[in-house]
Amino acid sequence: MNSRNNIINFLFFSAFLVILVNGSSRNLPILSFDEGYSQLFGDDNLMVLKDGKSVHISLNERTGSGFVSQDLYLHGYFSASIKLPSDYTAGVVVAFYMSNGDIYEKNHDEIDFEFLGNIRGKDWRIQTNIYGNGSTSIGREERYGLWFDPSEDFHQYSILWTENQIIFYVDNVPIREIIRTEKMGGDFPSKPMSLYATIWDGSNWATNGGKYKVSYKFAPYIAEFSDFVLHGCAIDPIENSKCEDAPKFSSNSISITRQQRMKMESFRNKHMQYSYCYDYSRYNTPPSECVIDSKEADRLRGFDPVTFGGEVRHHRGKRHHRSRSIGAKSSSI
Repeated sequence: MNSRNNIINFLFFSAFLVILVNGSSRNLPILSFDEGYSQLFGDDNLMVLKDGKSVHISLNERTGSGFVSQDLYLHGYFSASIKLPSDYTAGVVVAFYMSNGDIYEKNHDEIDFEFLGNIRGKDWRIQTNIYGNGSTSIGREERYGLWFDPSEDFHQYSILWTENQIIFYVDNVPIREIIRTEKMGGDFPSKPMSLYATIWDGSNWATNGGKYKVSYKFAPYIAEFSDFVLHGCAIDPIENSKCEDAPKFSSNSISITRQQRMKMESFRNKHMQYSYCYDYSRYNTPPSECVIDSKEADRLRGFDPVTFGGEVRHHRGKRHHRSRSIGAKSSSI
């Protein structure tokens, strides 16, 4: 019966992938918080709203907070609408990401959205990253500005993860595509992961390499989440069930449309501020999957990697261990 259900669920998931890569997730079911998530840490710093479909997580002098999906997933589409704290947010890190670090401590996988706060008058920045098989010595960060103020309203942030491809979306616009290559080996995320959301104090690195710290006179810092989508192949870690009985999806069946690719290229040309592929202070030779674009290299050279926190940046934990205390503008695409 479990095998049959896995096949049905995976086929259902497969059909929706076709819709998703065309830039629409409106037909996917929106879950209530309790249907898909559980509180991870933070005590009263996590508040589920009366509608049951929205949640606030906050950071104050005592602790940050966060939540985690009730299931682990092997591939799928994962999304939430997020509104970030406003005003002075330097040192504040809001993360929306997938990880299996609690299960595979030495060889974990990770797919990250990280939102990095800033001093008053400066914009939030968004960072994407992946790790596979504990490859934390090779950070694959990219950092961007946005074409809107993410603290003024909700915006949708989504991860599409297949066997051979990862796509990050903002408001259904693809902003980054990662294709699995043979030379990457195990660096591509390949083991079941949970989905996390956290807010925490990243004063030691998050804003200008730690120059600006969290100021708790502006606390509490509140991040708001809604429109939860957890659409993938759920894995039972106890039974060690897998999706092997169902048809596998490779990146060959997932393609970004021409219109989407144009939007992605426009976004990256206008808003990308840092890419690991061009950081020669970290890598004398760029990692194997990097395709160097001379125009992109010239443009990014104008950004100081120290100023934007882009120097040697080994893995930073998202503080998702089960603990009560956590270490302690406008333009178009």
